[in-house]
Amino acid sequence: MPWHLVSAMDARVQFVADYQREMFSMTELCRRYAISRQAGYETIARYRELGPAGLAPQSRRPVHSPSATDDDLVKLIKGVRTRHPSFGPKKLLRVLRRRHRRADWPAASTVALILKREGLVAARRVRTEHAAHLATARIVPTVANELWSVDFKGQFRTGDRRYCYPLTIVDRFSRYLLDCYGMLAPSEAGTFARFRHVFEVFGLPEAIRSDNGVPFASTALAGLSHLSVWWLRLGIRLDRIRRGHPEDNGGHEYMHRVLKRETARPPGPPCRHQQVRFDEFRPTYNYVRPHEALGQVVPGDLYGPSPRSLPARLPPVEYPGHFEIRRVTDGAFSWHSHRVFLTHVLTGDLVGLEEVDDGVWTIYFCHQAIGRFDERTTHVTETHERCGASV
Repeated sequence: MPWHLVSAMDARVQFVADYQREMFSMTELCRRYAISRQAGYETIARYRELGPAGLAPQSRRPVHSPSATDDDLVKLIKGVRTRHPSFGPKKLLRVLRRRHRRADWPAASTVALILKREGLVAARRVRTEHAAHLATARIVPTVANELWSVDFKGQFRTGDRRYCYPLTIVDRFSRYLLDCYGMLAPSEAGTFARFRHVFEVFGLPEAIRSDNGVPFASTALAGLSHLSVWWLRLGIRLDRIRRGHPEDNGGHEYMHRVLKRETARPPGPPCRHQQVRFDEFRPTYNYVRPHEALGQVVPGDLYGPSPRSLPARLPPVEYPGHFEIRRVTDGAFSWHSHRVFLTHVLTGDLVGLEEVDDGVWTIYFCHQAIGRFDERTTHVTETHERCGASV
C-alpha cells in the first residue's frame, strides 16, 4: 500500500515485515506499496543500521548550512524592525548598512524570510479596486525646491474628541517633509502662518502643487484665493491638480498613509500631544526612512534650502511693456468707461492684459493667466486650464 494511505511509520514497519517473510521479491514488494525500488532499498538499509528508529521520519534539514544567517544579524534586523514596524526588507537593509560596518549583508529576500519567520509581517489586505489614473500635473521636478506640494490630511478626532487637521508640506523632488502641523480647523489664517514659517526656514519654491479646496483655492476666477494670490506675489507658480483626482498628487497621498500609520493609530490624547508625535515623525521620515522611489536614499540626503529667501516686503507687480495695466477696485477694473468684474480676491492689485486677437485679451495676474476678456461684450471667461500659463 502507498505510504500516503496510512501513516508513514506504520507503512514502513509493515514493509519491513513483509520483506523479512521473503514472500515477495523487492520489485513485487515495492509495486504493492507503490514506491520506487530505491525507496525500498533505502528503507531496509536504515532498518538494518538503526533498527525501528530508522523507520521514523528523517529531518531534511542539513547538518550544516554555510548560507544560514547568523543570530547577531537576525537580532539587528529585529531591532530596527521593532523601532520602525512599517519598514520593509529594502528599507531595513539600507538603515542597517548606514549604521553598521559588515560585508556579509543578506539579500532583501532573505530579510523578508526572517521577518516572516519571526512573526514580524502582518497579513496584507488584498486590494480589489481598479488602478488609479496616472498623474497629469505639468511639473516634474528635477531639483529640490522646484516643486512643493501641500495638502490637509483627512481630519481625525484626538482623545479629547476634538478634530485635528494636519497641514503637510513636502518637497516633491526629495520627498522631504518640510512641515506637519496639526490644526483645529483648516483656516486661512493658520495656513498663512505655517507657510510664512516654512518660507522663513526653507526659502521659496518655484511652484506649489495643491488641490482645488480652501484655503489653497476658491470658487473665484481661476480658483484664486488670498493664499494663492500671496504665492503669486512671491513669484511662486500654481500647479493645481484636476478636480476629483487626488492621484495627481499621489506621492503626497502616500506620505499621508505613512503619517497616519505611524502617528495616528491610535491618535494622541489632546491635539497638542498629537503634535509631539508629528514632530517626532518628521526627522524619522526625512533622515531615517529610506524611500524606494529615491533608490533607498533618505530625503535628507537630497534636500537643501532654497536660495530664494522670503522678502521682508512683497515685490511690486510688473508686466511687459506691451501689456495694458489696470488696478482692481472692489473686484473690478475699468475699461473704456465700463466696469469689468474679476474677483474681490484681487482688490487693490494690478492686472495685465495682453491682446491675443482683435478685441480679445488674456488677463494676467503676476505671471499667471487667469482669464480671457472680450472688449466687445465686456465679458470675462476663465482660461481652459485653471492653473494657467506663464507670461
